[in-house]
Amino acid sequence: MKQIIHRAAAITATLCVATFFSSTLLAELFGSIEAIRQVKSLIVFPGLFILAPAIALTGATGFSLAKKRSGGIINRKKKRMPFIAMNGVFILIPAAIFLNQWATEGNLDTQFYLLQAAELIAGAVNLVLMTMNIIDGKKIYSS
Repeated sequence: MKQIIHRAAAITATLCVATFFSSTLLAELFGSIEAIRQVKSLIVFPGLFILAPAIALTGATGFSLAKKRSGGIINRKKKRMPFIAMNGVFILIPAAIFLNQWATEGNLDTQFYLLQAAELIAGAVNLVLMTMNIIDGKKIYSS
């Protein structure tokens, strides 16, 4: 049961990050200012309220499942997790909140786009790391 919860939470978290990333890019490239505002608002609510518990549940179940295991794949997954968490806590969550606030106020200026660039880079890094963890997780249970 714990494996199912872990898998569902990991997939949910990864899909959230992928949705935030792709929605931001699409709104910026093809959308109006109102579309950008809407995307930034939806990322904060309900987005972060879905993502945060999914990441926490992924981490908690992952550590619980891994405590009796060791080896290359488990160690790689454990090494990625602090980077994913730090990117989320120190870059992605604050960036999402600030960008939403600035978009709501109509402040789509240089500062907005610099922070958005940092958010997109951190989001891409997390998306890659989370996907690598899912791939490694599939290897654990297929062997």
